[in-house]
Amino acid sequence: ENAPTLSRALEADAPVDVPVSGVAADSLGARRIGSLCFGLAGFMEKPVLLTEDEIVSAQSTIWDVLRLVAEPGGAAAMGALLSGKYKPAKDERVGVLLCGANTTAVQFD
Repeated sequence: ENAPTLSRALEADAPVDVPVSGVAADSLGARRIGSLCFGLAGFMEKPVLLTEDEIVSAQSTIWDVLRLVAEPGGAAAMGALLSGKYKPAKDERVGVLLCGANTTAVQFD
C-alpha cells in the first residue's frame, strides 16, 4: 500500500510518479515504473497491495518456519499468500523467491 507504483501506473494506463514509504520502500519503492517494465505489466496478474503489518507478519513467519531472513520486498509475495489477498487457482503451483539483501538484524516477536 505504501509503494503502489505498478498499481497506480495500471490505473493511469501510463507510468506515473507516486509517493513511496514504509518497510518495503527500499526494495519495492520506485517512485515511477520504467517503460520496459510497464510494457511487460500486461502479461502479469493484477498487483496485490499489502499493509505494513502483512509484510512484517510474512517476514516473521518466514523466519519462524524456515529460519530465513527475508527482506520486506521479498516477503511481500509470501504476504500476499498468507493474507489471502492472492488465492492460487485449483492445482496452481506457486513459488516464492526470497531475498535478504536489503535486511538488517531485526527482532521478530
